Amino acid sequence: MFMQFVQFETSLTEREVLNIAEARSPEFRALPSLVQKFYLKSAKPNHYGGLYLWDSAEAIAEFRQSDLAKTIPSVYKIVGAPNVGIHELLFPLRG
Repeated sequence: MFMQFVQFETSLTEREVLNIAEARSPEFRALPSLVQKFYLKSAKPNHYGGLYLWDSAEAIAEFRQSDLAKTIPSVYKIVGAPNVGIHELLFPLRG
């Protein structure tokens, strides 16, 4: 399993970010290789992110080429480049 951690700054309000996330959540739910997604709010003003759990590295690569992924910067009005990290998970503490 793989984890993708994304952080970004936006010019949107928190309410706008939440509205967009809620409106787009069915599209993310429809991704068969996405095990889970957590929506994040940083303590830093106007900084948000997502923690994605994927079943494979190939699933991440496929997602990154999708229209859904490509629209994230414009839809969320991201300021600058997002910070993206990808990690392979070794094992869970709880099964």
